[in-house]
Amino acid sequence: MVSQRGRRNGAAVARKLSTPDADNAPTAEMPAVTENGAEEARVRAIPEAAVARLAVYLRVLSAMAEQGATTVASEELATAAGVNSAKLRKDLSYLGSYGTRGVGYEVAVLVAQLERILGLTRQHKVAVVGIGNLGHALANYGGFPGRGFPVEALFDIDPDLIGVPVGGIPVSHLNDIPEVCSERGISIGVIATPPPAAQTVADRLVQGGVQCILNFAPVVLQVPDHVEVRKVDLAVELQILSFHVARRAENVGNGMVVR
Repeated sequence: MVSQRGRRNGAAVARKLSTPDADNAPTAEMPAVTENGAEEARVRAIPEAAVARLAVYLRVLSAMAEQGATTVASEELATAAGVNSAKLRKDLSYLGSYGTRGVGYEVAVLVAQLERILGLTRQHKVAVVGIGNLGHALANYGGFPGRGFPVEALFDIDPDLIGVPVGGIPVSHLNDIPEVCSERGISIGVIATPPPAAQTVADRLVQGGVQCILNFAPVVLQVPDHVEVRKVDLAVELQILSFHVARRAENVGNGMVVR
């Protein structure tokens, strides 16, 4: 998944691609929190890669909490999240949380800290645009509301879909995006349209006050600087996996041990 923040020119993109370590590339500054959840006076920048891992830690910890866990050792949490314990401890230090020697981390406290730093202390209403196979699946996915992302609006241009409920929500026309998003307080828009329509959809989402866009269309969107875009290109992800498979096959052919 690639982050695209606002408009970028070629030089800006080149600078980002040349960054040697994503863990040292800061996002916008975010407040660190102490053990009791209070903001520290000093504001710290959290690297983009670390933010993605914080979301993984939250998912793992939430599952542990559901199973009745009250504390978790850093090694156990690191293994469950697929990272090494040193990286885990560094990531959690952005929250001002360092755990207790011999005890580990309190699961409930850490969940609360992560929810706060990730902005999950309030719900973010979601609109899905493009009710094809992918959009239909997203609209019906039951995991979003429980994690604070209720789907509140659906849009398409197919006359056979307009007014038809999908996941309990009637589908509206693309032309109504600005008005509906504004009225329902939509903060996140999901674009699941064909590529030619994606930019027009993004423009209308911005007109409706949407602050964040999750884009499944394989195009680069032009949006104002205050709008955050996350691009999900499944073909690119498959190509990256193909690279790793090819590299491993080459290593095996050269007699190298693949780990």
